[in-house]
Amino acid sequence: MTLGDKLRSLRAIEGSLRGLGRPLTQSEVVAAMKKELGRGLSQAYLSQIESGARPHMTNTSRDLLARFFRVYPGFLVDDPPGYSRELQSELRTSDPTIDSWLYAGSDQFTADTELSRALCTIAQVTDSRGAVLLLGEILRTPGLADRLAEVLQPKRLAGTGHPPPATH
Repeated sequence: MTLGDKLRSLRAIEGSLRGLGRPLTQSEVVAAMKKELGRGLSQAYLSQIESGARPHMTNTSRDLLARFFRVYPGFLVDDPPGYSRELQSELRTSDPTIDSWLYAGSDQFTADTELSRALCTIAQVTDSRGAVLLLGEILRTPGLADRLAEVLQPKRLAGTGHPPPATH
């Protein structure tokens, strides 16, 4: 995955996290960085990085982007040719865009190990697109998600997605 691909993926994830239902634009990233971090990059610079016209960026720029997107700075580089995060068959027929998005999400949520592991698990399914669509259907079916949570994870509070409060 190239640095540009990673940044586009991170903009998509960030837009979703902010409830926009779409990727943040480069201009929105620039404005949000300035507001939230007190500094930022120019939209033109971000565009050059994403397009590959600027193959390298300064450590300061990398650190700002890493802080804004809450990723490890080392993530913000091109992956070597042929690099794969996981062992994958060349016969894999899944959608690489969905897998890239899932892996980027996994990297985004490293502090939440359960969520990170779940996103990696979905990305590793031969038909990850189908798995995401199935999850959508499960959530659209009234009561099914709560029932599955009770059956598969009886210790969790059904419907909340969070473990029960710790008792002292």
